Amino acid sequence: MRTRAALLCGAAVVVAGTLTAVPAQAAPAEKPTWKKCGTADYPTLQCASLEVPLDHANPSGRQITLALSRVPHTAKTYQGPLLVNPGGPGGSGLTLAGFVASALPRTVAAQYDVIGFDPRGVGRSTPALNCAPGYFEPVRPDSVPGTAGQEQAGLARVQAFAAACGRKYADVLPYMDTVSTARDMDSVRQALGAERINYLGYSYGTYLGAVYAKLFPERVRRLVLDSIVNPTGVWYDDNIGQDYAFDDRHRALMAWIARYDSTYRLGTDPAKVEAKWYAMRAALATKPAGGKVGASELDDTFMPGGYFNGYWPYLADAFAAYVNHKNPDPLVAVYGKLAAVDSASENNYSVYAAVQCRDASWPRSWDRWRRDSWAVQAKAPFMTWNNAWYNAPCAFWPTDSLRPLNVANGKVPPALLFQATNDAATPYEGAVMTHRLLAGSSLVVEDGGGNHGVTLSGNACLDKHLSAYLTDGTVPRGVHGVDAVCPKTPDPKPLPAKVASTSSRGSALHGLLGFRG
Repeated sequence: MRTRAALLCGAAVVVAGTLTAVPAQAAPAEKPTWKKCGTADYPTLQCASLEVPLDHANPSGRQITLALSRVPHTAKTYQGPLLVNPGGPGGSGLTLAGFVASALPRTVAAQYDVIGFDPRGVGRSTPALNCAPGYFEPVRPDSVPGTAGQEQAGLARVQAFAAACGRKYADVLPYMDTVSTARDMDSVRQALGAERINYLGYSYGTYLGAVYAKLFPERVRRLVLDSIVNPTGVWYDDNIGQDYAFDDRHRALMAWIARYDSTYRLGTDPAKVEAKWYAMRAALATKPAGGKVGASELDDTFMPGGYFNGYWPYLADAFAAYVNHKNPDPLVAVYGKLAAVDSASENNYSVYAAVQCRDASWPRSWDRWRRDSWAVQAKAPFMTWNNAWYNAPCAFWPTDSLRPLNVANGKVPPALLFQATNDAATPYEGAVMTHRLLAGSSLVVEDGGGNHGVTLSGNACLDKHLSAYLTDGTVPRGVHGVDAVCPKTPDPKPLPAKVASTSSRGSALHGLLGFRG
């Protein structure tokens, strides 16, 4: 997924095998001016902005603006700021602050200022990146290239995206990386007047949190990482790991549909249900549903089912309607709900590409991408080529790459890690590795769970451990590498007739976390 290009200024030191810049001493950050910006769901939300250096090695140079949000503490016992991040890179964290404050037990949330932020380049922060408006406009070519000409057309498309980013944001791209974002977080800490921060990060936000803790271990008070990136695989290897895991999760959906054949009438054999899905995909490649959902858009539509099984009933309904009744309307509707791309999504993707392509080295030879993609496709066809094209701009990115930080850390306070064993977006091995690298950390596992982002989404066992940790720092201690095991959240049931809402705490969280990291 990512390339890290470094045009680093100032003195350099080697820290745990990683070249990084030593920033000059920055002036004290001004305190944010908070204003009411509550919503119907989160009425106590406040908003502010903060200027930070584009280049932290040149703090008196060009400044950029971060958008911040806050739900202020209300209890007499104050435990400091709790920064939250939904992942991405490219995810907006402003609304997440309201969600976390409302989803935590009231007595716990009341002890924290819950702080959200749009990372550099994202959302209401400025400048906000949008490299190529319309890049995901339907209908796109089939992501699986059937001919050399189709592959060349795909290459031209991703090369054009990378070139557009280079033209529009040549002065910004060298500073779009995880280390710079972590230094922004420390600027937020300073502006809040806090000696230390508490942190809750989901998905890519786990990597961001681990990088912050490596850079500033003495400034971490509590560290929660949920659905954990493998920090040793950023980012190309991690993406290949995703391909296999998403294929497994897609087959779990097919098996779930087969289990409810009385509802969906697609068969009781998961393999035959899967064959019907791929037949649907082939048909859509020839005749897109509603002129919007071709083969690639179908991939995009079903991919969220790998993040959150709460979407399975809606996906299954659309699948069944198309196959059994030749009705494409439910498929077009669920595409619009889960996969259609608007300007905010274009911004998310532009930042995703900018950070991941800058963060670590990617193969610059397309032959390597082609060879690896076909090899993985043979075993895991669901998302391999779709994922390859999603990340392919990194093969042509206009900045150099950085070397990822080694996040091994013996100085940070005990961290609390959460992971579902069948998570597709961040496979289980990433949590095991991070648990090993963060000395004194505790790992809580949702056994058999496959959702991505598992705390504050309806699992009382997981949330009990989170609340205890945020209350007084309590962490579970176990043996054999896992410190606590929670049963998985039950799989969903088919929808009752005429139900169209996806509202639940889990769907609310996953709507904020988004997809692709």
